[in-house]
Amino acid sequence: MSNKLVFSTNFDLKIKEEKKIIESKLPSEQYLKIFLDKSGRKGKIVTLIKGFVGEKNELDVLGKNLKKSCGVGGTTKNGEILIQGNFREKIIEILKSDGYNVKRVGG
Repeated sequence: MSNKLVFSTNFDLKIKEEKKIIESKLPSEQYLKIFLDKSGRKGKIVTLIKGFVGEKNELDVLGKNLKKSCGVGGTTKNGEILIQGNFREKIIEILKSDGYNVKRVGG
């Protein structure tokens, strides 16, 4: 049953939206997939990390640590971490040492 307001005469009524709470998992419970991708990037290769389950700030911290370890730029968006360049093997080693379950995807 949803709690939707059908009609109200109160013009100052403010409806609060519920925030979705994402339950964070421990690194040992995470299954991350590491991809190389160059589609839509003018032929430049990037390393994509998908499958992270947790809050956005935790994803940002993990992305920042990976970028710092590789010495390159990147971003976190849509639940993915994007690292500029081909650093798949190095990232796999870093994530495994942090306790994540990692799977290499693609060639």
